[in-house]
Amino acid sequence: MDSVIREIYKKDRLVRYAFFLLGMLIISLSYNVFVLPNDIVYGVGGLGVIFYRTMGIDPSIVIMIGSVLLLILSYFLLGWEATRNSIIGSLLYPVFVKITVPLSGYFDFGTTETIVTVICGSVLSGFGLGLVFKSGFTTGGTDILNQIVSKYFKVSIGKAMLFTDGIIIAIALFVFGFQKFIYSIINMYIIGVITDKVILGISESKCFYIITAHETEIKKYILNNLSHGVTVLDARGGYTGNVMKVIMCIIPTKEYFKAKEGIRSIDPNAFFLVTDAYEVSGEK
Repeated sequence: MDSVIREIYKKDRLVRYAFFLLGMLIISLSYNVFVLPNDIVYGVGGLGVIFYRTMGIDPSIVIMIGSVLLLILSYFLLGWEATRNSIIGSLLYPVFVKITVPLSGYFDFGTTETIVTVICGSVLSGFGLGLVFKSGFTTGGTDILNQIVSKYFKVSIGKAMLFTDGIIIAIALFVFGFQKFIYSIINMYIIGVITDKVILGISESKCFYIITAHETEIKKYILNNLSHGVTVLDARGGYTGNVMKVIMCIIPTKEYFKAKEGIRSIDPNAFFLVTDAYEVSGEK
């Protein structure tokens, strides 16, 4: 399995590094143009904002110190394999933050509402992070801390993120006040959404899983009226143990309404689950 991982990282290496560097540039520029001027707190960069406003310390220095300390912590608590993929991003991020400072002077938003600039910065940061993650790298920082918390406190990465980033954002409430605290929460949410969209793309299809007493009619409706293929899966109820059939089909998002209402029309009691299908490849 290690050889498979190595082959994945060797594939399109130049393209991956190009996207990684572009993503780092976008994140760093967003930090200097939107995050720092508006006192938005999130991750290790948020600590940079806090120390800059309270003690006048260069944010890039704070980020570098924090990143190095977390890398050392990661090495001892998570091991080398989990740490090495974070080294490049952890060390380059503060460098990019420093070198993009002069570029921030070219951006003047005048009397633009703060919330507008916060949203713009969040979208830009999310886009940059998406490029970094999609290229197989991370920016280190609280990503490392999240892994440590997840491993040693036996919680999911999502809960670990709420804990670590929640503490950092909570500091903003006491340092910058309630308004900046709310802006930081908005920023964190938008970054998460945009990052996912960049990594996964926008869903152009929906995957239906249907359990119905009218299997033949629903299959005919999907095959003949919607002109899409179906796959019938064998399933068994976890509680009852009853054997049943599950119809699976991929429907374009624009035809979601016709598929959903058609199923309900044929069998009002049908149970169906609909999920986003971000990538569909191969033949059935």
